[in-house]
Amino acid sequence: MVTRITAQQAARRAGKTARKAASGVLGLTGERMTKVDTAWLRMDSPSNLMMIVGVWTLRPGIGYEALCQRVQERLLKYNRFRQRVEEDAAGATWVDDADFDIARHVIREKLPKRAKGEEQSALQDRVGELAMQPLDHKHPLWQIHLVEDYRGGSALLVRIHHCIADGIALISVTMSLVDGGAPPPERTRKAAPNGAEDWITDTLIKPFTDMTVKALGAAGEGAVRSLGLLRDPQKGLSGSLDLAKLAYQVLSDAASLALMPDDSRTRLKGKPGTAKRVAWCEPIPLEEVKAVGKALNCSINDVLLSCVAGAIGEYLKSLGDDVTGQEIRAMIPVNLRPLDQAYKLGNRFGLVPLVLPIGMENPIERVYEVRRRMNALKGSTQPLLAFGLLAVAGLLIKPAQEAMLSLFGKKTTAVMTNVPGPREKLKFLGSTLEQSMFWVPQSGDIGLGVSILSYGGGVQFGVITDTLLCPDPQKIIDEFEPEFAKLSLVTLMLPWGE
Repeated sequence: MVTRITAQQAARRAGKTARKAASGVLGLTGERMTKVDTAWLRMDSPSNLMMIVGVWTLRPGIGYEALCQRVQERLLKYNRFRQRVEEDAAGATWVDDADFDIARHVIREKLPKRAKGEEQSALQDRVGELAMQPLDHKHPLWQIHLVEDYRGGSALLVRIHHCIADGIALISVTMSLVDGGAPPPERTRKAAPNGAEDWITDTLIKPFTDMTVKALGAAGEGAVRSLGLLRDPQKGLSGSLDLAKLAYQVLSDAASLALMPDDSRTRLKGKPGTAKRVAWCEPIPLEEVKAVGKALNCSINDVLLSCVAGAIGEYLKSLGDDVTGQEIRAMIPVNLRPLDQAYKLGNRFGLVPLVLPIGMENPIERVYEVRRRMNALKGSTQPLLAFGLLAVAGLLIKPAQEAMLSLFGKKTTAVMTNVPGPREKLKFLGSTLEQSMFWVPQSGDIGLGVSILSYGGGVQFGVITDTLLCPDPQKIIDEFEPEFAKLSLVTLMLPWGE
């Protein structure tokens, strides 16, 4: 009698075998890393390290011992910040670091002496250097650097490997560190899925509505499998008009991801080197951004992204480039986890490509074009498909993963994040957190990262660039405020209604 097994059962058995082999060879008893997190772990390259880099400026200053105590009391409540990563042929495992030393992770920094008013450039130079210094994989993959004396206060430079968590989760971690912050909720450990397909079903499909799952099924197993992303999770589902629409959406989005043309060849696109620079500007008042958006019947996002497009266009024009009709593609992370689960570390986000009209001169025309494109992305399943792509990449050996993920690098000029932060300024060790900035990593050959963070009543713009592609990111930053000023001026000139 011949016993037949399904592909899903075979995948489960293969996963069990691989985990047993890894634990047997290494003697590991820790928690297995998810496949998406594994993909981020393996994505480090000489040009782009997969680190989230952040800067806090505080006034008045704080002390080293007080910072170490706060980190021990709050940050180390999260297991990942006490664990190192042990890689094996089947993936990676989180293992407690028996040699953990707080002094290895909280480090005193002293910036070189600069003339008065040049302190920020010294801090920016140091952030750029740290963005390209690998973290020690023998220990937990994070560090906090304290500059005790910075412009009458202190500065914190934070580096966290992307395999630990995404930006939404790390904002939750941040909120636990500030004065009055709550520690992570106590929770029981959930049993790990049996195999690769179980994992994809459990973490990729179940969080979405039944209608979306049915749409994936209605789209047809063959069509989705052709991209190597998903298996048909359900069979024999009844059809409906809504189901057909969603199925069509899935197929359209999958085709869009697979068939995206390579991005425009501007000087911001090319082979990056091994050095980074960062820059940021003074915050723009959030109420002014809201007022402009309301007057133009646009969202805050539309206004800010239009300013990004305008600033990049103006920067290229200042170097003599003709940007008429030019567009560049930016990958924007989209959160895929319920906000009440933001404290759970790991990566649960997808990516959507937004094409920015950098060659559109008229600011009003540009903001409405951005609004049109953002509206077209609403309801898209591309974040889901991009998340699935990362899940599958985590199952592959490193060379195959790199070949698969080069899709995004070739077709993208920038990675851009836009995160809403607290409306009121926070306190940390009794000091006021004056400014908060962060940059997510760029993968492959992407050499430009743009960060937008609203905090304490202002909107903060930050840029990180590869020095071969853009040696002076401050020149891009310096165009943000003038671009917003143009929109504000034109808005004031519009006819007033009742």
